[in-house]
Amino acid sequence: MVAADGASNYAQKLGIQKDQVVQELGWDEDTDDDIRADVEEACGSELLDEDADEVIDVVLLWWRDDDGDLVDALMDAITPLSEDGVIWVLTPKTGKPGHVLPAEIAESAPTAGLMQTSSANLGDWSASRLVQPKSKAAGRHS
Repeated sequence: MVAADGASNYAQKLGIQKDQVVQELGWDEDTDDDIRADVEEACGSELLDEDADEVIDVVLLWWRDDDGDLVDALMDAITPLSEDGVIWVLTPKTGKPGHVLPAEIAESAPTAGLMQTSSANLGDWSASRLVQPKSKAAGRHS
């Protein structure tokens, strides 16, 4: 299946590759099905939910202003993450319901032991890429 003309390649922007294990957290009625479908197509399998017990390569964390404590959510997301795994925090864009200030992500990431490395524009959603610092990941054994 090929993306419709003019459609963004969301999975490419997120660096999703074939055979990666992708977990989705924070799904709700407002999540973007085009992003989800593109990611599933790129990795070649369905997105796993919060009950998955595999080692995760990429976490898609849909996050809105009233979803609670972002640090807690990030700590939960790190647990099954592979050493070089990535967490993408997807938030509604400025002006959309549930918009999260970029400063909240920037402040929450280090508290959870993560670093923000880049961001991506995904239609009505913004994505922030968070990774574990290499020195910390190197000391962790699965």
